Amino acid sequence: MESVGSGLAAIDWNGTRADVYLSRPDKRNAMTVPLMRDLIEAFERVDDADEVRAATLLGEGPVFCAGMDLEMMRDRVEPDTEIDRDVFPEVLETIETTRQPVVAGIKRAAPAGAFELTLPCDFRIIGSDAKYGLLEVRLGTFPHAGGTQRLPRLVGLSRAKEIVLTGEFVDPEEAAEMGLVHEVVDADSGDVDERAKEFADDLCENAPLGLRNAKRALNAALEMPLERGLDYERQLAYEIDDTRDYREGFEARLEDREPEFRGE
Repeated sequence: MESVGSGLAAIDWNGTRADVYLSRPDKRNAMTVPLMRDLIEAFERVDDADEVRAATLLGEGPVFCAGMDLEMMRDRVEPDTEIDRDVFPEVLETIETTRQPVVAGIKRAAPAGAFELTLPCDFRIIGSDAKYGLLEVRLGTFPHAGGTQRLPRLVGLSRAKEIVLTGEFVDPEEAAEMGLVHEVVDADSGDVDERAKEFADDLCENAPLGLRNAKRALNAALEMPLERGLDYERQLAYEIDDTRDYREGFEARLEDREPEFRGE
């Protein structure tokens, strides 16, 4: 495992899959400014790695992430305290725009800021015992790093209001039913991190250029009118029409064999 920056995030390179870890297990991976800067660097490295087709976001140790570091948040509200208020939104945008699809493995806990950290991921795998919710209205504020904007796009406005305005944890099975998470892993018999890696490995079997351009098109889908979106979709498809992988995919199907994609 390769440490990143100040050592509060790490990358485990596994061929076509990269596993990015929050690496502060003694503090339940609670986020500080240095940790968030390390996460930005980690995902920038993943984005630059042409051999990587999919990535995971995991927590080192038994907990995914306890949210924001409480001491940091206490200091933040003190008069005349300077803190980088832009670093967390930058983390989320970096994850969202990473070329490869990202799978979050949510084990044991992901409250408040940790919940928001999972929203820009493309897939979310959660343990059946996970404490997962936006608690900010119970802490004197409201989720403002994308919780009120990304969440309605995932589950609809009514469900998003329920999650944000009650400040209650979301039952993992209900989260799956509303489309917020993609799979629930039984905490007594399954390993969330391993399932997230398996999910990412399945993605890695697909054509990397197709994965990346499909992610770009999907991320843009709700940000532009349909006609512009359709034009953008075609533009992204034209980019890979003459690639080696595009030809390989169809030749493999005609020859009844597994394709060997190279990202070319």
